[in-house]
Amino acid sequence: MESISRYLMLGGIILFLIGGGIYLATKFGIPLGRLPGDIRMDGENGSFYFPVTTSILVSVILMVVLNLISRFFNK
Repeated sequence: MESISRYLMLGGIILFLIGGGIYLATKFGIPLGRLPGDIRMDGENGSFYFPVTTSILVSVILMVVLNLISRFFNK
């Protein structure tokens, strides 16, 4: 039971840091969701939006952060 609580606390910290990063990105004017390479098509009956570049950027950042956390806990 102790390991589950540790993982839940770690997940909460990670979500808090992600939220803080997104908040700071909007404060500094980084256009997450409106980067070059994001696909947006507007039509008469609807619209389609797929943030390709934003997804890749968030994926790389999360990979680096999780690798650093993994190395910290494996020592």
